[in-house]
Amino acid sequence: MDTQARARVVSVNVGGVREVTYRGKPRTTAIWKDPVEGPVGVSNAGVVGDRQADPTAHGGPRKAVYLYGTDDLAWWEAELGERVGPGTFGENLTVAGVVINDARIGEQWRVGSALLEVTQPRFPCWKLGFRMGDPRFPKRFLEAGRAGTYVTVLSEGAVQAGDAIEVVTRPTHPVTVGLVAHLNHADRELALLLLQAAEAGISLDEWQDLLGQAGVG
Repeated sequence: MDTQARARVVSVNVGGVREVTYRGKPRTTAIWKDPVEGPVGVSNAGVVGDRQADPTAHGGPRKAVYLYGTDDLAWWEAELGERVGPGTFGENLTVAGVVINDARIGEQWRVGSALLEVTQPRFPCWKLGFRMGDPRFPKRFLEAGRAGTYVTVLSEGAVQAGDAIEVVTRPTHPVTVGLVAHLNHADRELALLLLQAAEAGISLDEWQDLLGQAGVG
């Protein structure tokens, strides 16, 4: 968390499924999200009022809600030379005062009346490129290392713009969202290995062995 600014929800964003033409074929996507007002329910089924076009690849308990930070949006605005508003990257919650890359896998946050747990960064597909009007954008997104994070919902509740974000628990292991996002671009097998190890709750000695064997210790 960024202690220089109050961690909070800036907007809650939802969207429906739309049909698009991709490489000459009809496809569906729900990556377009827009801010909504008032408290919105969140659960492992997702955010109330939000849809996923392909539930086998998007959504589900591990990826119930997607978060992206305003500092990352501001970085992209400078990079692209255009406005990048809340919901641009398909995130459900746009948040401020949170350095998402520093969040550890398994970290738990109280947001509104819901309890969320960080699970993994976003691994983009063609839909992000389509949304941004650039088929190369998913690769650019990976290289930038500003992936945002998915969370699972440990306790259902309601979230709205202005709600505070409070860290409830923070694991002692070293695996952060930023580390996994970086390794997903540089070494996908190691990225998946570290995700699995973080979720297994291994000891510090085991971590040192694992990182040494992986060649990054």
